[in-house]
Amino acid sequence: MKFDDYRIAPEIKRNLAEAGFKRPTDIQFKSIPAILKGEDVLAIAQTGTGKTAAFAIPVIQLLHERKKSARPAGIKCVVMEPTRELAIQITDAFNQIGQHTRVSTFCVFGGVEQAPQIARLEAGIDILVTTPGRMFDLVSQGHIKLDQVEILILDEADHMLDLGFIKDIRDLIKFLPNNRQTLFFSATINDNIKKLAYSLVRNAIRIQVSPKDPVSKNINHSVAFIGMDDKRFFLERVISENPETKMLIFVRTKVRAERVLKAMERVGIVCRTIHGDKEQKDRLEVMQQFRDGTLKILVATDVSARGIDIPNVDIVINYDLPDVAENYVHRVGRTGRGVQKGKAITFCSPEEKPVLDIIEEFLGKPVTELEISKREYAETLDLTNDAAPSWNQILNEIEKNEASIAEWKKKKKKR
Repeated sequence: MKFDDYRIAPEIKRNLAEAGFKRPTDIQFKSIPAILKGEDVLAIAQTGTGKTAAFAIPVIQLLHERKKSARPAGIKCVVMEPTRELAIQITDAFNQIGQHTRVSTFCVFGGVEQAPQIARLEAGIDILVTTPGRMFDLVSQGHIKLDQVEILILDEADHMLDLGFIKDIRDLIKFLPNNRQTLFFSATINDNIKKLAYSLVRNAIRIQVSPKDPVSKNINHSVAFIGMDDKRFFLERVISENPETKMLIFVRTKVRAERVLKAMERVGIVCRTIHGDKEQKDRLEVMQQFRDGTLKILVATDVSARGIDIPNVDIVINYDLPDVAENYVHRVGRTGRGVQKGKAITFCSPEEKPVLDIIEEFLGKPVTELEISKREYAETLDLTNDAAPSWNQILNEIEKNEASIAEWKKKKKKR
């Protein structure tokens, strides 16, 4: 079946063709007809399978048709997202698919000035894509009214729960009409997800794609056993041997991200970081550079692992193993998307081996080991351009730190 065969507006078909969409993926094939019929949907599908288009296409079609009749103005659809980056990406997808239709989509998130967002809301929109914090701020101020909402979409629902948004979701329901269509999309499912889902949907159509294989078959997985303190040297080698390759490198913490950045800068490798401590404008700038290819190497915490669709990521490197096995799936899912092939390389230190065992159990299969001989290991350490700091550098750094502490104490005493 092709998208041309669906009973959707010609404008949408044209937009899909221009975006390179020809045939629906499994999740799209199973979801679109049910959503067009007005059914509630509970959909579980691995990352990279096209979940966004699975709900964006039918929702735009429904609202496009409904706007032909005289209906009260107001927001008709709310799409709840766990992160700002994902909210922006989903908005872009809605705008791309909805070009030249009667449907307008707008994104609201925190970390930026709210005045421009308020002005756009007052001009009128049909679809609101949002993160919980800013949305509730604007609801409490009276700038967002949800009494005309006809469709609620909870995207990346499992991640919403991981981030502690369950109260926000339940609070949101209080503002929405009871007679609404609810679409619940998630990459994974467990008892908590089921409990939340069935408290929101009514007689939902349940759709599950590839439940026994949580990771795309387009990804080649491997693991290299490397000492924790040696990882930066092997990262340098991988990057140097693949100079034109787009790589996304995942670390466990914000501090680790900055340390990796500094280590790469010392050997002349250009890269940037993205994590929760970055200003929103910086995060947007970095993501845009990575998307358009002007930036080849991005070091990230798990804030960027969920749902972010970055084109042509060739390699994902798990510099640190994730704390939660399921996060491995979301990390490596940034490569091998659609029909493209990708590689996922994991650097595993001896102390991380128990985490790898859990990940392999979750995947249902072992990750192929990249065997490194003692000679290769030693050569990697010998060939690095990362010079150890001199004693003078270390002493100067200590003096700077002591001077900063003394200055801080002096100012505190004056206060």
